[in-house]
Amino acid sequence: MRILINVVLAVIVLGLIWVLISSIREPIAFKAEKEKRERAVIDKLMKIRAAQEAFRNIKGGFAPSFDSLSYVLKTDSFSIVSVIGDPDDPDFTGEIIYDTTYMPAIDSIRSMGINLDSLRYVPYGRGAEFEIQADTITYQSTNVPVVEVGIRRKAFMGPYADPRFARYDNSYDPNSVLKFGNMNAPNLSGNWER
Repeated sequence: MRILINVVLAVIVLGLIWVLISSIREPIAFKAEKEKRERAVIDKLMKIRAAQEAFRNIKGGFAPSFDSLSYVLKTDSFSIVSVIGDPDDPDFTGEIIYDTTYMPAIDSIRSMGINLDSLRYVPYGRGAEFEIQADTITYQSTNVPVVEVGIRRKAFMGPYADPRFARYDNSYDPNSVLKFGNMNAPNLSGNWER
C-alpha cells in the first residue's frame, strides 16, 4: 500500500511540474512568435508603402488594387526632368532648358528587393491578402490622394489568434489591424511607428 501511495504522489508531483513548466513556456513562446510574425508583416507593409510611393510618383495618386500597382510598376516609367540653367536666378540671361528622360519603374522596384507578384500576400497568412484602399479626399481645401493598406492580426497569428493570449500582453488584440496610411488624412505612417 505504501508503494502505491508513493507512486501516486510521484505522478502528482510530475504532473504539477509539467503544469508549471507549461505555464512558463506558453507566454514566452507567444511573445517570441508574435514578435517574429509582426516583424515579417511590418517588413512587407514597408515594401508595399515603397511601391505605393513609386506608383504615386508615376501616376500622381495611389493604386486602389494590387493588380493596378503591379501593372503600372512593371510597365510604366519614372520621368526625370533635368534643368539646364537657373530659373531662380534673376540675373541669368541664357536659355533655360528642361530635359526629360524616362527610367523604367521595374528597375527601381527590383533594386529595392520588391517582388510585385507576391506583394499582396500576408506572411504567415496561409494565402490571405492585405486589404488595400485608395482614393482622393479634400484636405485643407486641396484634393490629395490617400491610401490605407493593412491586415487584422488574427489573419497571420495562426494558433495565437485567440483573444485569451491578451493575458500575456495587455495591448494584444487579434482583431486589431496592422496597417499604414489613413483614408481620412494624407498620412503614410504605419501604426507600428507610434
